Amino acid sequence: MQKRDGTTAVRLAAFGEFLLRLHSNSGKRFGQSDGYIPYYAGAEANVCVLLSRLGISTEYITRVPDNDLAVTGLQQLKGHGVGTGRIVYGGDRLGLYFTESGNGIRPGRVIYDRAGSSFATLQPGDIAWSSALADIDVFHWSGVAAALSASSAAVCAEALEAARAAGLTISSDFNYRATLWKYGQHPSAVMPALLQHSDMTVADLDAVNVYYNIEADKQLSPEKRFEQCYDQLRRHMPKLKTLAMSFRKIQGNQLVYFGALAQGDQYYFSEGFTVPQVTDQIGAGDAFTAGVLFGVMNQYPPQRIIDFAVACGTLKQSIHGDWALVNEREVTDLMANGPSGRIVR
Repeated sequence: MQKRDGTTAVRLAAFGEFLLRLHSNSGKRFGQSDGYIPYYAGAEANVCVLLSRLGISTEYITRVPDNDLAVTGLQQLKGHGVGTGRIVYGGDRLGLYFTESGNGIRPGRVIYDRAGSSFATLQPGDIAWSSALADIDVFHWSGVAAALSASSAAVCAEALEAARAAGLTISSDFNYRATLWKYGQHPSAVMPALLQHSDMTVADLDAVNVYYNIEADKQLSPEKRFEQCYDQLRRHMPKLKTLAMSFRKIQGNQLVYFGALAQGDQYYFSEGFTVPQVTDQIGAGDAFTAGVLFGVMNQYPPQRIIDFAVACGTLKQSIHGDWALVNEREVTDLMANGPSGRIVR
């Protein structure tokens, strides 16, 4: 991928809701908790943080209230190198979500508190997209941004039209969250019109089924289901050049994290890594997405793109919070040597 002026330094802007996550401490359930650990979050913010740490120039576009909770979070973003100068202020509250950990027997749980947030009440015209997308080469967004309200979905459409008119590469993440779609529209009535602009996307088999009623044969391996999915999905997404998915499976008593990539008519698979211990799996998909973007933006060969992305998603699961606080060397070390319990001195 090259910039329109022929150089190879590529800038990315991502659009989505900035959140505060409150995580029940000490592995306790909501009904037991005596305290919550705060983390700043948001699917697109998570992508920006890792890309910035990997050396990509990023701008985060969102709407937040003008209060100390939001300002503190934006300072943390800037500390990781994410550009925040195109964020707009308005509305009354920062979106929240609450989490409790699973433990391999019982799944983790998420409770959202995002109704009426600054982002959910965004209206078309609130963001000046011509200036917000100035000097940008890649625009990234996810399905979460369209799930919150009819108006936020309309702003997604507005952003995508501006990005397409400006000739940007458009990246998306299906990111289906069933409990967020509450404004009277089924996702299948909203998402296909938005996703049709995508040059590249990260998806999962369940979300593809919800948005497009595409269902791969469940008797097949994940790799074969991925191939079936891509073959059908590209009929609905005419601009699609790159599709990536990450997968989890239990092998023995351990989690294996792996992935698949399609470019053109070719498929590439990463065997992935055994994850001996999951510290926090939230944000792993966003780290995977950032890894795909990093590989594509640096014109990596397809096999290296998927291997790099899977390593990013694997490393994130060793880190508390939503952000993959790693660097490129840590990713390439994992790719070369696998998981290690050694101490780096």
